[in-house]
Amino acid sequence: MTSPIPVTILSGFLGAGKTTLLRYLLKAEHGLKIAVIENEFSDAGIDTQLLGDEPVQVMTLANGCVCCTIHTDLTKALFLLLERLDNGEIAFDRLVIECTGLADPAPVAQTFFIDEELRERYLLDGIITLVDAAHADVHLSQTIAQAQIGFADRLLVSKRDLVDDATFDALSERLTRINRRAPIRVVEHGKIDLAELLDVRGFNLNADLGGGLSLRPVQPAASIDRISSLVLRTDKPLDIDSLSAFMNELLEEHGKQLLRYKGVLSIAGEDRRLVFQGVLKLYGFDWDTEWAEGEARESVMVFIADDLPEAKIREGFARLGV
Repeated sequence: MTSPIPVTILSGFLGAGKTTLLRYLLKAEHGLKIAVIENEFSDAGIDTQLLGDEPVQVMTLANGCVCCTIHTDLTKALFLLLERLDNGEIAFDRLVIECTGLADPAPVAQTFFIDEELRERYLLDGIITLVDAAHADVHLSQTIAQAQIGFADRLLVSKRDLVDDATFDALSERLTRINRRAPIRVVEHGKIDLAELLDVRGFNLNADLGGGLSLRPVQPAASIDRISSLVLRTDKPLDIDSLSAFMNELLEEHGKQLLRYKGVLSIAGEDRRLVFQGVLKLYGFDWDTEWAEGEARESVMVFIADDLPEAKIREGFARLGV
């Protein structure tokens, strides 16, 4: 059985630099065999001559990467790539999918949870969101742009050279309030160390909170954004039945508002950590490694959500301790 192909979802508002980054991926001599799915709504096509009447067009480029331009639904394109890979027509071992500038990355991410065959052949590695430093204030006035940041495992800030330090620092603070988990990196004209994009393991079920137990600190400020991070912590062991009821109720009432969430939990009577994470109403959980002897057993849950009733959730979480 071959290993699943890691998938990176590239998100970001119009003009943030997704196409410049994709052009770098498709033309740089990095020695990796990357397939890129680009949809026809992007702000500037990579290879406009590829666009025609075919619903899916695939082309192998000089550096061995594969460019796939789609005019159809994503699932069909994913299966077509697998078919051509299995037939030996193309070769790739990683996949990058570009979302449109106005798109919510959630449906793209959910594709890899819902379809069983795709789940076996592809492995969702991470969601990367580009942020345009020069126009962030305008973009972030729209909830969809905030949501793109909320879904991210990594935030790449473009056009840093067009803003002063104070503007960049204020933007970094704002991004941190929206998403406490995602590291912020600067990307210059589409060029970035590919280690920042690939093997992010943002969807791994393990005790690493994606920089999480040392979540980026937030300076107190009045929030002007609907999307924000909520971090819950307790050193009391949690009752697993109460936890299950708490999560079920939260997902039932607010599942569509929970963009990303992850937890590493100490369960009463259990020596192993319980880890869970999800996107909207889709989530998974598993037992991880044992707590080390003498280690402080702290439960941490991180929610990145749209307009959650924070006080109610904190109160419910406080009742889970044994």
